[in-house]
Amino acid sequence: MSEPDRRRHLPRTVQGGPEATELIAALGVAVLVIDASNKITDANVSAETLLNMARSAIVGSDVARTIRLADMAARFDIWQSPNPVAAYDIEIHAGRSATIKADLIIAPLIDREGWRVVSIHGQSQAHKIGVRRTTGGTQSAMGAAAILAHEIKNPLSGIRGAAQLLEAGAGESGAALTQLICNEVDRIAALIDRMQDFTTERELECEPENIYPLLDRAAELAAAGFADKVQIVRRYDPSLPPALCNRDALVQIMINLLKNAAEALDGSKKPSIRIETAFRHGVSVMLGGTKGSAILPIEILVIDNGPGVPESIQEHLFNPFISGKRDGQGLGLALVDKLARDMNGFVQYVRDGNSGETTFRVLLPMGVSV
Repeated sequence: MSEPDRRRHLPRTVQGGPEATELIAALGVAVLVIDASNKITDANVSAETLLNMARSAIVGSDVARTIRLADMAARFDIWQSPNPVAAYDIEIHAGRSATIKADLIIAPLIDREGWRVVSIHGQSQAHKIGVRRTTGGTQSAMGAAAILAHEIKNPLSGIRGAAQLLEAGAGESGAALTQLICNEVDRIAALIDRMQDFTTERELECEPENIYPLLDRAAELAAAGFADKVQIVRRYDPSLPPALCNRDALVQIMINLLKNAAEALDGSKKPSIRIETAFRHGVSVMLGGTKGSAILPIEILVIDNGPGVPESIQEHLFNPFISGKRDGQGLGLALVDKLARDMNGFVQYVRDGNSGETTFRVLLPMGVSV
């Protein structure tokens, strides 16, 4: 197909002379243009590289045959939806390439019914922002927690008991030392308790819930304690439907995110945290196995005006034991990620360089309204 012919095949939204064509070609992300019959009408150089196919072989092919879901049991046809779709962290067979994990962003073209633009992020952005449908890091923490609970926690009670006996017969200086032992034992025991949160693999019982009382509860707890010097602003979408979630898990997620934000604001002149909600269309994740897909339209944002997370740890932010704080244990955000996944949702980290704000975004399934 000649260059003039190729431009005539593009919808008006993509046309615009050499500028539009060159822009698509220069993008570092694989981009496909598909028509109403799911035929690929254009592909850029990045798409040729990702699919390991020449453009001549890509154009004219059926997109559902060129990009195939590896998990066929999921029965989630992303190519039939007329709405925008964002499918994160899914396994696909891409052209002649081996199976890869990718994010697919499918956006309809406004002035050409049925036509869509598909961008394929082969190196999954989901991993960079903390969206993980696998449990690699958390599984490691679960194993470590079980070992530590068995090997350390039980002897701690004996150490504490011995220190208390010594304290009864010790002088003033000795009492201070034995109290120090007790305090350290309690601190270690509390750490083990937190790690044991990772040892459970049972599914959370989720029900349709009005999330606002839960968000308010977490905000009030934060304002009365660790965030008492921080302004907490709530901006809620009053039309938001119920979310399918676990009450206790959602409250814990919010407390951990608010605590993380408050700690990031330590030393800020005008510390501020916003809690926002919205309804978002077209965000989906694959659940694996025969569970199919989950549509996640319930959005909860925790936004602060702190300095954000060091770039060096952003990719591993939700892994256990990763923290940007000197005395941080790296368990709070890991637990947020686990609880969100246990509710078939996910959590993202976004840093807006223009506004200077940090956002943690939680997406949850919608519950059936009663």
